[in-house]
Amino acid sequence: MPLDYYVWAIVNSDRTVIVDTGFDEIAARRHGRQIVRPVAEGLKAIGISPDGVEHIVISHMHYDHAGNQDLFPRARYHLQDAEMAYCTGRCMGDSDVGGVFDADAVSAMIHKVFAGRVQFHDGDDEIAPGITVHKVGGHTRGMQIVRVATQRGWVVLGSDSAHFYANLEPGRPFPILDNLPAYVEAQRTALRLASSPRHFIPGHDPLVLARYPSAKPGLEGVARLDLAPLA
Repeated sequence: MPLDYYVWAIVNSDRTVIVDTGFDEIAARRHGRQIVRPVAEGLKAIGISPDGVEHIVISHMHYDHAGNQDLFPRARYHLQDAEMAYCTGRCMGDSDVGGVFDADAVSAMIHKVFAGRVQFHDGDDEIAPGITVHKVGGHTRGMQIVRVATQRGWVVLGSDSAHFYANLEPGRPFPILDNLPAYVEAQRTALRLASSPRHFIPGHDPLVLARYPSAKPGLEGVARLDLAPLA
């Protein structure tokens, strides 16, 4: 199945919070991926300057969610304790596990820790009014999902708790896992936190762009999740 790669912006009149940071051209070539729209370009298309972003939630540290580390010079990063321990621990010596991480991105995050730019979370927490993170594990040891209050109800950015809508079907886990029982429970938690199954957003499904309206007329590849899906 084809994979799309998403970076989300949670925006209101008071703040902008970015969820995940994608990957750059170097990481794309390394992993055999194609960048359709660079992250900075996509954000600027909806009026967001990366220089002004102050808060970023990293769902987990896989290369496709935690790259572009130099793009947000003012941002504070929100990460689960367990995820940082995982991506700097002994498991990374196994290519089947560590190969989905990018050593440069992990190292950059370590430097941000020393610079005081990482806020660690141990479980569920509030980032701002109407924005909460929830540690679920499963896909990675410190995987977290994001719950957002919108005009249509509670939307859950599920990230890789389910790559595709089809992964929500029993017996269809995505094959990159840290813990299968935790993966199954993560989906139950995500669906419980969402106002309905139609409020759950998977991490990589191209159907997200097909189901949700564009952020701007004529702007392809940028969806608005606060509006009801088209189908």
